[in-house]
Amino acid sequence: MNDDDILFDIRDHAGLVTLNRPKALNALTHGMVTAFVEKLEEWREEDAVRCVVVRAAGEKAFCAGGDIRRIYDQGTAGDPAQVAFFADEYRLNVQIKRYPKPYVALIDGIVMGGGVGVSVHGSHRVGTERTVFAMPETGIGFFPDVGGTYFLPRMPHQSGMMAALTATRLKQADALWTGVLTHAVMSSDLDALTTALCEGAQPDEVLAAFARTATDLSSGEAPLSARATICDEVFGKASLQDVLAALQAAAGGGDDGEWAAKQLAAIRSKSPTSLSIAFAQLRKGADLDFEACMRLEHRIVSHILKGHDFYEGVRAVIVDKDNTPKWSPERVADVQPRDVERYFQLPDGGDLDV
Repeated sequence: MNDDDILFDIRDHAGLVTLNRPKALNALTHGMVTAFVEKLEEWREEDAVRCVVVRAAGEKAFCAGGDIRRIYDQGTAGDPAQVAFFADEYRLNVQIKRYPKPYVALIDGIVMGGGVGVSVHGSHRVGTERTVFAMPETGIGFFPDVGGTYFLPRMPHQSGMMAALTATRLKQADALWTGVLTHAVMSSDLDALTTALCEGAQPDEVLAAFARTATDLSSGEAPLSARATICDEVFGKASLQDVLAALQAAAGGGDDGEWAAKQLAAIRSKSPTSLSIAFAQLRKGADLDFEACMRLEHRIVSHILKGHDFYEGVRAVIVDKDNTPKWSPERVADVQPRDVERYFQLPDGGDLDV
């Protein structure tokens, strides 16, 4: 890690974190994660720090995820640091979720994967008109981790299951409606908002002065809210096969039919194994506390990094960029329940210590 990949500063009464890899869309490295963990622990006991504010350099991305190419290279080389990265990242997610001080994430631009993990678990999640949220992991043979097991099944009207299976991108209004965001502001206000947060007033009071309601947003009413009923009906089915059948039946004419056809096409492009894992993962996560969800994710990642589809997905999307992954198996119907369940079994190294 370069020393300036992640920056820390105490400004007035706030601990200020800046993700500082704009050319890499602020993707998280292992060094950034461990530095983040250490600084949050230090600031927990620092009386001068009343709240933590997390922001990112550049206008394009808050954080587009983990450094997937590096993880791919470690895996192909048999480097054990690969699994260690995820263990530390998941511990960071727990630390943020349980942080005793207000934790304000200023999410300006793309937020995906690991970026979601360092924002959505905070007490205050602030998005702008440039915010784009997604969990695209099933498209590279991975799974929606960094706490997705917990927060996705708790999003309204099965919208979290939809996001996990389709990798749908949610903009500001949708992210506010689903609860990914707690507040919406204009990007032009971020500097003034950051200054106000650092000056020591309660974050709720500061954000109330800057926040915009759903009806104020340039995108207007959350588009996804208009699909709440069909989203609930389709993505609330008892099995992944039933979800696909329901989408197939709904596809056709009318707005809902077009929407269903689009979701079906998106799902069919993803790894069947990853889709099957994600469906089971979210159903299990709905009944688990946060720490149990993170232990479950550690189990999944310990197994999935030994499989085929992650490396094939990263090869197709990031390495060769041909966007034609050869999934194994190729169809959801060919993924056996026993094969899915093995991803949830205790790995050789034991459960994550959180």
